[in-house]
Amino acid sequence: MDEQANKAMELSISNLSQAIFTVNRHAKTALNPKYLYILKKNALNKMIQEQKATKIGLHFSRNPKFSQQQSDVLVQCGDYLFHIPPTKDDFGELPHLGHLNQHSRNPKTRMSLNIAKRLLQQYTGIKENKNQRPNNTQKPVFKKLGDSFF
Repeated sequence: MDEQANKAMELSISNLSQAIFTVNRHAKTALNPKYLYILKKNALNKMIQEQKATKIGLHFSRNPKFSQQQSDVLVQCGDYLFHIPPTKDDFGELPHLGHLNQHSRNPKTRMSLNIAKRLLQQYTGIKENKNQRPNNTQKPVFKKLGDSFF
């Protein structure tokens, strides 16, 4: 590895927060984002335990699932802010900050997804299960022109 790649693989707070940001950004558009979100959540939880990141408070979620309102925990990690699902204790311990501030943005970063995943895998010890088959999707059946669909 060259010097730049070595520097990117250091387990510093700055590199870890950039890696989480990169994984989070790619997870939003990935076909199977589950592993990326697990990697993000476990890395943030480990950083919180090691006091490398801090929980700031609760925000209303922009995209609540099944309810009218849902809250997410706002976590500060270096210069970056992330949201993770709350635990029961978070509701009693953290202040509620209301709605998300749309003007607050994370700094831009240039880290490839492969480097980010490798860094977070090294930090958390989680490995990607490559043997997982994607959901069996039914292939479309094409009928000849003029044939009935029934």
